[in-house]
Amino acid sequence: MNTRPRRIPRRRTAVLAAALGLLVAGCSSGTDEGADGAGAARGSGGLRIALVTHGSEGDAFWDRVRKGAETAAAKDGIELTYLSDPDGAGQADLVREAIRNGVDGIALTLAKPQAMKDPVNEARAAGIPVVGLNSGVDAWKRAGLLAFFGQDESLAGRAVGEKLNDLKARHTLCLVHERGNVGLEARCAGVKKTFRGTAENLYVDGTDERAVSGILTARLRQDPSIDQVVTNGAGFALTAVDAAAEADSDAEVATFDLNEELLDAVRGGNVRFAVDQQPYLQGYLAVDALWLYRTNGNVSGGGAAPVLTGPAFVTKTEADSVAGFAAAGTR
Repeated sequence: MNTRPRRIPRRRTAVLAAALGLLVAGCSSGTDEGADGAGAARGSGGLRIALVTHGSEGDAFWDRVRKGAETAAAKDGIELTYLSDPDGAGQADLVREAIRNGVDGIALTLAKPQAMKDPVNEARAAGIPVVGLNSGVDAWKRAGLLAFFGQDESLAGRAVGEKLNDLKARHTLCLVHERGNVGLEARCAGVKKTFRGTAENLYVDGTDERAVSGILTARLRQDPSIDQVVTNGAGFALTAVDAAAEADSDAEVATFDLNEELLDAVRGGNVRFAVDQQPYLQGYLAVDALWLYRTNGNVSGGGAAPVLTGPAFVTKTEADSVAGFAAAGTR
C-alpha cells in the first residue's frame, strides 16, 4: 500500500529492458540506479528475478519492500530488478517486458488483479514462476500465482474495527486514497464489519496531497460527530493529523502502515496506533521464495494458503521497541 501521497509519471517499459540488459552485462554487488529509478541489485548467482509493484517512486513504504527484496537477493546471489507503476496497464507492460527478457522469476503486486490476469498467464505459459506480495490476498490463487506474501486486508480491517470499539470511538471515517485498489477497499470494509458505530469511506486522489488535506478538513468541519479517522498509509495519517487541527476537530487518527516519522507521531500521542504489515518482510520472502522454488522445488504455503506478514498493532507502548528498526528502514 502506498504510504505517502505523491505524483509520479508513468513508467515506460523500455526502462525494464534497459535494467535487465544491465543485469546481463554486470555481476558486481550493490544497487545501480537507472532511468526513472530503475534499479538492479546484482548477486553472484545465475538467477534473474523481476519485482514489479504498483508503488510510487520515493514512497517510504515501497522503499522498505525493495530493501527486503534486495537483502534476500544479496543472500541468495540473485540479480534483482525492481520497477513499479501505479497504473495497472503500466504495471502489466512492465511484467510483459520482464517475460520477454527471460527472467527466472517474477514477484508482483495485485492491487488491480484484472490488469495482471493476462500477464500472469503469459508468464506461466513461458515457464516463469510468479509469486504475489502486498496486494491481492483474495485474488492470488485465482490468478494462478505460486504463492503470496502479505497481510489479509479484510482481517486487518476487522481487527482495527474491534480496536476502535475498545477505544470507544463512535463515528469513523476511512480514507481511501486510490479508487479500485482492492486492498484499501477490503481494509475499510473490514473496519465497517466489526465497528459498532458509524463507519463511512472518504475517497480522495492520493497523488494530490493538498487536495487530500482540503477535502478531509472540509469533511471534518462539516460533521463534528466524526471522532476517528483511519488512513491507509503513514503519510496520509500525518496529513489527517494536520487536517483535524485545521478543522478544529476532536477526531483522533489511526492508520494502516508505518514509517519512522509516523512512529514518532505514535510515540507523541498524535496518532493512536498503526497497523504494521511488515513490507520489508514481504519483499524479502517473495524473492527468497522464488529462489527456493528454483533451487529446491519449495512452495511457500504449499500453494494453498498465503503467508501472512500482518497485522501487527504498534501503539505508544510498542513504539520504542520498533523505533530502531524503523530508523534502519526495515520496519
